[in-house]
Amino acid sequence: MVRDPLQPWEIERGRRLGAVLRQARGSASLGEVAAAAGISVETLRKIETGRIPTPAFFTVAALADVLGLSLDGLSVEFAVPDDTGSQAS
Repeated sequence: MVRDPLQPWEIERGRRLGAVLRQARGSASLGEVAAAAGISVETLRKIETGRIPTPAFFTVAALADVLGLSLDGLSVEFAVPDDTGSQAS
């Protein structure tokens, strides 16, 4: 199965997610957070820099748990826009 190219809004959403995660990480090292979340440092680096704009749900859930972020809050902030460009609920 071939994946459709990402839409510009998906790429931007990935960049914003990365920025939120990077800010929440604060002074903790990439290695500390990645190990606690059970992912590789390279995966966390790619998510934080937007190179993985659509990380797997369980990866985001693990990072949210480690960083003390609410999945509910993230789901609202990064909701998929509807056809009119506003955020769908």
